[in-house]
Amino acid sequence: MYDEERIVSGDSFEGEDLNEQSLRPQTFNQYIGQKLLKDEISVYIQAAKQREESLDHVLLYGPPGLGKTTLATVIANEMGVKIKTT
Repeated sequence: MYDEERIVSGDSFEGEDLNEQSLRPQTFNQYIGQKLLKDEISVYIQAAKQREESLDHVLLYGPPGLGKTTLATVIANEMGVKIKTT
């Protein structure tokens, strides 16, 4: 009964994730900042595509909220592969 009357909830709404994903950059052109990093990773991605192999390991580290997951998604999109984030 208490939960039904509750106005604020931590649960996500149907379709809420779609809005969040649409706001995140999907390519390096849309990703703002980190020019040196983007240029370097772009070289690795192009080399892997030309070899028709997977990308070598990439380690992204730092505190929460810096865009590590977003950058990983951009890298996956540039490689043309799917990514599963948890």
